[in-house]
Amino acid sequence: MKMFASERRNKIINLLQEQKRITVKDIALQIGVSEATLRADLNKMENDGLLTRTHGGAVINDENENETSFSARKKRNKEEKIQICKNGFELIEEKQCILLDASSTALELARLLNQSSKRVTVVTSGIQTAFELKDNPDITTILIGGVVTKKSASIEGTLGIDILDSVNIDIMFTSANALSFENGLEDFNLYEVQLKKEIIRRASKVIALIDATKIGKSSSAVFAKFDQIDRIITDQPIDPLFNSKLDSHQIETIIV
Repeated sequence: MKMFASERRNKIINLLQEQKRITVKDIALQIGVSEATLRADLNKMENDGLLTRTHGGAVINDENENETSFSARKKRNKEEKIQICKNGFELIEEKQCILLDASSTALELARLLNQSSKRVTVVTSGIQTAFELKDNPDITTILIGGVVTKKSASIEGTLGIDILDSVNIDIMFTSANALSFENGLEDFNLYEVQLKKEIIRRASKVIALIDATKIGKSSSAVFAKFDQIDRIITDQPIDPLFNSKLDSHQIETIIV
């Protein structure tokens, strides 16, 4: 069965996380794909900052923690994320049911919620987000079941998706590894992407919390196209051409 590019690249990242260094020949043997295809994948992934190409293969970046480790990602652009989330927080109303994805940005929004007295229901795929909210008597927290993702403190896959049939999601707050001009919101973990796609189908409104470093970039897999996004909250003005595209899809853009 043919493997999609996003699936190949996710497997490559998993192999690199386990072995730190790998050759094209090794990857080809393990996932059954031609070496020419894998070289193209590795070049694309190097451009995305996910790895460093070597002669005949690739090594995982020490700074690759910036992309794949939750503990490192939540330290990046922290002040920008807080400002973005303050704006998002103002959109949450009493007795709403909101969904927070497993991103480090959504965790900052959870912290703001935890410091408030808003009575809401929070559905989340983020383990740390659920842990942040679990003791707040005003918040009902629902953790989506599934497989725990290595290094990211998130739930992946769709094993627990049926729980979403029992709730009405007023707003989904999501972040992403990239917001590309061609495709929309993208992320690097195929299995988290599968879950996000299912959630977006069920949410009444989708709000993207995206710091400016991610806009105009691309990643491994698309989880929300432009016509599925209602609002983008970011911290810097967006390129006029990109902004025009957002306007054409009637996406409201907020600069904090």
